[in-house]
Amino acid sequence: MSRKLTKNRKKILEKISNKKYSLEEAVLLIKEVTFVKFDASIDISVHLGIDVRLPNQMVRGTVKLPHGTGKNVCILALVDKEKESESKEAGADYVGLDYIEKIKSGWTNVDIIVATPSIMNQLGTIGKILGPKGLMPNPKMDTVSKNPGKSIKEIKSGRISFKADRYGIVHASIGRVSFSNQYLLNNIKEFMMTIIRNKPSTSKGVYIKSIHLSATMSNSIPLDSKSFLNT
Repeated sequence: MSRKLTKNRKKILEKISNKKYSLEEAVLLIKEVTFVKFDASIDISVHLGIDVRLPNQMVRGTVKLPHGTGKNVCILALVDKEKESESKEAGADYVGLDYIEKIKSGWTNVDIIVATPSIMNQLGTIGKILGPKGLMPNPKMDTVSKNPGKSIKEIKSGRISFKADRYGIVHASIGRVSFSNQYLLNNIKEFMMTIIRNKPSTSKGVYIKSIHLSATMSNSIPLDSKSFLNT
């Protein structure tokens, strides 16, 4: 088994050169260098020229991918009683404040938590659990909302959140290997334009330092940002 993996890895490395690829070239190549037997996630990593130590240079937000991510996102709605039916109808997988006690016991089997502003003061006791897992509802990520049904529908239909990590890199899933090339191109372009629109006014010098495309267990492919972005 390991010999087969090594052989595949060698073939992959032979396909990827040191050059920076155009977006169209990278989308074609990423499918060629993915050899897992499942429908792999295709991810993008964007290294930004920001100082993450400065609050006014933090890059975070949401973007509605035209074709979604291909992943079924599991959502918990921590909402007021009168918003529970709205949240269920919108597609929330779990609904109700009873889940706060479950979270205290260590349960976090969800991808995203949506909350109404009125219950945020009840989440202080579980902040230390949710924070490190990136699950804490946040108004900037549109996961704290007076209209939870609307937020849940948007997330289920392809809205994703992004945030630069401590190295100034934004990571996001932008589709699956099974997506058509055009779907992937549309998703990547929409994501990148949103990143550019979120450029902090205090950020100086080169904003987009590098972009890489990768799939599950594949090598990353460097993109030439100039080929499709005016950066």
